[in-house]
Amino acid sequence: MEYLTLNNGVNMPILGFGTFMLSGETCTNSVANAIQAGYRMIDTAEAYGNEKEVGDGIKKSGIERKDLFIVTKVNFKSYEHTKETVMKSLENLRTDYIDLMLLHWPFANYYAAWRGLEELYADGKIKAIDVSNFEPDQLLDLIAYNKIVPAVNQIETNLYCQRTDERIWLDKKEVSHMAYAPLGQGNRNDMFHEPAVNALSDKYGKTPAQILLRFLTQKKIAVIPRSTQPEHIKENINIFDFSLTDEEMTTLSALDKKTALIGNPETPELVEFSLTW
Repeated sequence: MEYLTLNNGVNMPILGFGTFMLSGETCTNSVANAIQAGYRMIDTAEAYGNEKEVGDGIKKSGIERKDLFIVTKVNFKSYEHTKETVMKSLENLRTDYIDLMLLHWPFANYYAAWRGLEELYADGKIKAIDVSNFEPDQLLDLIAYNKIVPAVNQIETNLYCQRTDERIWLDKKEVSHMAYAPLGQGNRNDMFHEPAVNALSDKYGKTPAQILLRFLTQKKIAVIPRSTQPEHIKENINIFDFSLTDEEMTTLSALDKKTALIGNPETPELVEFSLTW
């Protein structure tokens, strides 16, 4: 595993396991399988409705809490009672602290929510406080009028949506970049069939997914791929035994379409689902 050092000194695995749209026994078993396969960062959210199942999966894995890095998020509908929401997340996840706690969307009263997170951080309930889906202007404004700079901004990032402009501001403010949907959204893209990706897959004896994840992690972007298939769970973490060359990184960087699926007017159903899930 490789790690990113956050702006408060916390070390975060650069690859974790995502749980968006996982529920019930499938969620519990997938989380347990991921941890047993070597994942140490698990990402969930209040809005996913599966924190309890994630907690069950962590317990089922048999790995001690101190060896894990747990990420969850406060939904914007809960910003007026952020502290209570975080305490409920702690209960659901069966832990007395959260490693990374994010505000899920820049909607509603996120300034009040942020200040609630600052207090919980001071109390030791949260090891790092963070945001998700914040655009650069929103992030800069939040930083300007609050005490603590977010440690992470979790935004959709993948081969077709590389966020190069956003990354400039993240680096300037020492905010780490975390990618959700690092492999896109199911069959809604062709990145697995890109000739350049397939050529690298053949060269290194890796799957297209492994090439895509290695590309992002070499750019110092944390990734949280999700799968329910044990073989894919194992494949997605097996990316640290090879490195892409500078020329190969440049070739893949040129494939950026600068278009997100989440938040894209052409896929409004994804936006609505993400906000209401």
